[in-house]
Amino acid sequence: QVQLVESGGGLVQAGGSLRLSCAASGLIFSINAMGWYRQAPGKQRELVAVITSGGVTNYADSVKGRFAISRDNAKNTVYLQMKSLKPEDTAVYYCTAVGLGRWGKGTQVTVSS
Repeated sequence: QVQLVESGGGLVQAGGSLRLSCAASGLIFSINAMGWYRQAPGKQRELVAVITSGGVTNYADSVKGRFAISRDNAKNTVYLQMKSLKPEDTAVYYCTAVGLGRWGKGTQVTVSS
C-alpha cells in the first residue's frame, strides 16, 4: 500500500524559507515521478512542482525561481525547498506519486506578512 507522509510545514515570515519533505513507502520510488501540490482555503488544489524519475523538474509559474523540488531515491524521499516565501504561498502542501492516485495528508504552510 502506497503511503506518503509530508513534514516540514510551519509558520514563517514573508521572505523566509522552509523545506518540506515527503517520505514514501509501498512503491518503487526510484521509477516514479513525484509531485507537490497545494491548496489554499477556498481554492482548488494546484500543481506546485513535479520531478520525474530522471530528475527533470517542472514548476508552476508562481513559484519558479523560488522553489526547488528534489529527490533522494536512497531515502525514498522527495523535498520541496521554498525560499522568498510570500503570504500567497499559504496553503496545505500535499505530496503525490504521479499516476498512482495517492496523496499524503498534507502539511500546513503559513506565511505571515
